[in-house]
Amino acid sequence: MKVKTLNHYFNEYDMDDASLAKLKVRNVEPAEKNQKASRLVVHTGQDDLLVNRADDLELVESGFQFCYKPALYESSWLFSSLSGFYADQWFTDILRKVKGGKEASVYLCSGGPHVDAEFLAAKVYRPRQFRNLRKDHIYREGRSLLDGDGHPITDDGKLHAIRKKTDYGKELIHSSWIEHEVQAMKVLSAAGADVPRVYTSGGMAILMDFLGDENGGAPALVEVNLSRKAARRLFDQAVHNITLMLKNGVIHGDLSAYNILYWNDTITLIDFPQVVSPGQNNAAKEIFFRDVQRVCEYFQAQGVPGVHSDRLAKDLWRQYGVSQAVLIDPALLDPDDPHDVDFWENKRTEQGLDA
Repeated sequence: MKVKTLNHYFNEYDMDDASLAKLKVRNVEPAEKNQKASRLVVHTGQDDLLVNRADDLELVESGFQFCYKPALYESSWLFSSLSGFYADQWFTDILRKVKGGKEASVYLCSGGPHVDAEFLAAKVYRPRQFRNLRKDHIYREGRSLLDGDGHPITDDGKLHAIRKKTDYGKELIHSSWIEHEVQAMKVLSAAGADVPRVYTSGGMAILMDFLGDENGGAPALVEVNLSRKAARRLFDQAVHNITLMLKNGVIHGDLSAYNILYWNDTITLIDFPQVVSPGQNNAAKEIFFRDVQRVCEYFQAQGVPGVHSDRLAKDLWRQYGVSQAVLIDPALLDPDDPHDVDFWENKRTEQGLDA
């Protein structure tokens, strides 16, 4: 039998949730002496996968049990990401998975004593080696590396690990990516934007407002057909939020009707890990115009008259946008990623560094 670690399997086959859910447990080996758990041999159709279940069972034995039963492939990182929040009584139960994706999954949780709501959403990022974001160097340009408290990383040891591309350094970059989403949501919430309120965050998880009810999450706007009157009102609300973001130095980076939720006749913008600053990213204007275009396309299809994305984007950019040439720190790029390599070579040429 060809045995691999779980990490090795994900790295090699780059499987998403739908593919991983099809894995079948073929056999359960007896626990070795002094071990608390057995090992599961999972038949994948390509290789046999050996998974150590000790950590999961220790969590179960300690009382960390919930209504939602995670699949084999997600249980370890789900429990490790949320166990601290559970111990601190931020939530009392994980009820269901609301949304799964290649970057993160969202879970419906029962609110605990620290939350003034019946439910909250737990957004849990997949471990760094399981993520599949392409061309993320475009969004990293000009962004500070943030620690778990949202402060720029200044520690020499951490910066050295980042420059050397060690596993620890890559984890720091991954954590910074998540922290940028947290900080953007906090800034926008304070500014009055329609975004989920962040209760707390840490590691690979963010606990925030839940949009929906006990039966499931709010639908994405793309799933909703609106009356012309409602569409006009929500278009104005969307433009208001886009304006607020730009005024506060935030460009969503991936805004569309897929990342806007519809609930109780109003909208809420979600998913902010790719935020960029209009004054710190050379591609900011292009990214902003793309965000506006995608939102406008939805409302045009809903029959809203007089929607001109290019004109709207130009007007907003003229009022609140900033143009600034920025050269990305090469320490943030992956020399093994051809997209990062091409990006760096093009930037050197643009800046005349190869002359």
